[in-house]
Amino acid sequence: MKILVVNAGSSSLKYQLFDMDEHLVLAKGLCEKIGLSGAITHKRPGKPTYEADYAMPTHNEAIALVLQLLTDAEWGVIADVSEITAVGHRVLHGGEKFSGSVIIDEKVIAAIEECCELGPLHNPHNLTGIRACEKTMPGVPQVAVFDTGFHQTMPDYAYLYALPYEYYEKYRIRRYGFHGTSHRYVSQRAAVMLGKDPAHAEGLKVVTCHLGNGSSIAAVKDGKCFDTTMGLTPLEGIMMGTRCGSIDPAIVPLLMKKENLTPDQIDTIMNKKSGMLGVTQRTS
Repeated sequence: MKILVVNAGSSSLKYQLFDMDEHLVLAKGLCEKIGLSGAITHKRPGKPTYEADYAMPTHNEAIALVLQLLTDAEWGVIADVSEITAVGHRVLHGGEKFSGSVIIDEKVIAAIEECCELGPLHNPHNLTGIRACEKTMPGVPQVAVFDTGFHQTMPDYAYLYALPYEYYEKYRIRRYGFHGTSHRYVSQRAAVMLGKDPAHAEGLKVVTCHLGNGSSIAAVKDGKCFDTTMGLTPLEGIMMGTRCGSIDPAIVPLLMKKENLTPDQIDTIMNKKSGMLGVTQRTS
């Protein structure tokens, strides 16, 4: 069984092709500058790397190029696209609708679209990648793996904000948590290293840390998420590369008044100009 995994961003597309029977990564790569000049890096373990500039006006062309390289006589690792059994997509936000991975159909796509308001920087691009794969590989099962899914086991007193309850009822404003695929994996690996069954792990309490340009910490009890630092969006929590993390909420209206900022402008400042970049004024 060969699984293609896709992580679609606004102007990029990361991919890996796995041989699940042999537990091997056959190839991986990155399409960059989609919609601009376009470039791809294609790697195979122990073999030369393919790098080239390539016109990719949309994600459709990026997916087509990936499939072309995967089956290329010189640079490929499979003989035909038909060898790909399924495609897995990393999707940021599944709201309260998904606690696990699901096969993608029109109902799932509609649910992902509903969550675009909660994940505006990611969900629309995740959908673009899904649509591109559906168009390029018709009939191949597509599976969505949600960053929020692992955190759906949090108790209500951990995920509810101290706001009027009607806002949760009307708009589902609550803490969702992110990086769930990472927190699930490292908590299970920790269980194995400690001699526990990762499927149950009763009595095991683990703190997992996902550290990168976006960072979060989770408390995992008995193999299930108990609490996490990220909230309604990936902006909450510890200081990150360009995200401010948790701050006094009164700072937001204060800056908007002082600097005459729109909601979109203050959102950009907190997501893209703060964190390590904002503090150092040099680097994220």
